[in-house]
Amino acid sequence: MRKSLGRFLHGDSANQAWGVMDVLAVTDFPDIRMKTAIHSANEGNILVIPREGGYLVRLYIELDKLKADERVANRNITADQLVTAAQRILHPYTLEVKEIVWWSVYEIGQRLCDKFDDVPLEAVEQRLPHVFIAGDACHTHSPKAGQGMNVSMRDAFNLGWKLAAVLQGRCQPALLHTYTTERQTVAKELIDFDRQFARMFSAPPKRSPDDQGDGVDPAEFQRYFVQQGRFTAGTAIQYYPSLISAELTHQRLARGFEIGMRFHSAPVVRLADAKPMHLGHVIDADGRWRLFAFAGAGNPTATDSRLRALCDFLAESPQSPIRRYTPADADIDAVFDLRVICQQGFRELSLDAFPTLLWPSKGHYGLRDYEKVFCADGTHDQDIFELRDIERERGCLVVVRPDQHVAQVQPLDAHDELAAFFARFMIDAI
Repeated sequence: MRKSLGRFLHGDSANQAWGVMDVLAVTDFPDIRMKTAIHSANEGNILVIPREGGYLVRLYIELDKLKADERVANRNITADQLVTAAQRILHPYTLEVKEIVWWSVYEIGQRLCDKFDDVPLEAVEQRLPHVFIAGDACHTHSPKAGQGMNVSMRDAFNLGWKLAAVLQGRCQPALLHTYTTERQTVAKELIDFDRQFARMFSAPPKRSPDDQGDGVDPAEFQRYFVQQGRFTAGTAIQYYPSLISAELTHQRLARGFEIGMRFHSAPVVRLADAKPMHLGHVIDADGRWRLFAFAGAGNPTATDSRLRALCDFLAESPQSPIRRYTPADADIDAVFDLRVICQQGFRELSLDAFPTLLWPSKGHYGLRDYEKVFCADGTHDQDIFELRDIERERGCLVVVRPDQHVAQVQPLDAHDELAAFFARFMIDAI
């Protein structure tokens, strides 16, 4: 498919062979249930990944370097050879493999496709993409710790919500161009990191800070190991300003919700039932945009509050994204899910004092949704305004995309700016 689109992978092979196996084993190595990187002095390296269930363990095992024109398939490596290599690296600890559930061998290479869709770079302004590739079809790198699987899944999620938005008539087809620009950038950053990480993993450890050899400083490797975990967890990914990701103009209003990064959850208390919970847990993968309004100082229900002015704009103005892009026969939050977080404790506020937009009637029976308003959790140093460095006096609005990445941070009263942001790519509802 990639070749039929005229696309090619560009990059290098590190000529380094590795084996991987999931095993049930008996060992006296004490950290077998810890994610562990082992740099042996002379016998190579192992990455230990505990698997689910309490017994299964994945081992990534460094093998001999390949020749410049050699492929790993030429070696005819067996599972027994992987076990022997693992035992040699772990020595003086013992490893008795009882069963090999799965195993494979591979060679490290970092390659990136020149584009992730069928539109040539010079024709982006004239054509819309119709064919897309994802995952290993457009980026390859070391498989340690499931980076390839995780990044590929996020490729699919990034493309999926955008395709849905276009096919449902909510967003302009130009939105689809952002798939390549966003995911290709992420893949390049990961490959650049992985190239260095793989090099460090294969290098022998330095015996002292003064060692001038080709080895790796264990402290530096540890820093990379922690960073690798952020890539694996998806929290190292940042999308840069684009059609659907704003500039950093108002980032100071909420420094802990960095534009382009995943929405960073924090504890709150739901006003209606005083339930402690994580704010991020209210987000479902349902294609909706989230508007998190953090109320400023003072009474959020007062007639002159910025929060009330925002709610009035969203409920009544012809320029309101809610009014412009929500179908007339749909629930008020079918496209935009507005949530409010107040600085007061839940005993200081009453839900019925808030605008009805924050406890709307929904569904066939017109039942009230009581789960739109939250309070800061002032116990145990869990105040979300402090944890995410939110400007208390004025508050702010945090716009979150359907894939849970922050798209915009802006003042609560920047109504025209909010309307202009969505007007760039959304289509008026019928």
